[in-house]
Amino acid sequence: MKLGYARVSAKDQNPERQLKKFRELGIEERYIFIEKQSGKDFNRPQYQAMLLIIRKGDLLYLDALDRLGRDYDGIIREWKYITRELNADIVVLENETLFDSRKFRGMGDLGKLMEDQFLSLLSYVAEQERKKNKQRQAEGIEVAKNNGVRFGRRKYEINADFIRVYDEWKSGAITATEGMKRLGLKPNTFYRRVKEYENQRKVWIPCAEKNSLQQTSD
Repeated sequence: MKLGYARVSAKDQNPERQLKKFRELGIEERYIFIEKQSGKDFNRPQYQAMLLIIRKGDLLYLDALDRLGRDYDGIIREWKYITRELNADIVVLENETLFDSRKFRGMGDLGKLMEDQFLSLLSYVAEQERKKNKQRQAEGIEVAKNNGVRFGRRKYEINADFIRVYDEWKSGAITATEGMKRLGLKPNTFYRRVKEYENQRKVWIPCAEKNSLQQTSD
């Protein structure tokens, strides 16, 4: 029986390119397992479901080695489990000339040794590529930060512009909608800042009055 395992790292990514290859190989839809999850470990629902179904003599297709996973040691462990304990075979379409476990099966211990060497090499390359991508992302974020780009949720400051718009709104000169538009704020944020400002004013005004009285008495 032929099976296909497709994986993308996020829910908004499309695995269709992988699925197209599996369909062209004649794999039935019910035996194509689709995962939209990170490959950092193997605790994935569809992957675990596939392991429950796969049997001796079955053939599992992967589009690329890193679709199996991202962890160097984990890739080797899972490959050996499928090919040597479950006695199924794996074909990696991206490197089919090297990675077709059927080629090594009839070569005894020598075949296992050769398979281990190829597997170690390509899984190592896959992991190094992942680390390189993470490093590039980190460097890109650092450059963006140095150029003034802010990441995450930014707290809107109560500044002179906000106070001016607030005063106009409170006096009835403008509507709340106009005030939000001027400040570029959504309703929830606008009214939250209003509340914060008014709470601050409750502290500022008594303090100002107290200072005024002290200056008069002096």
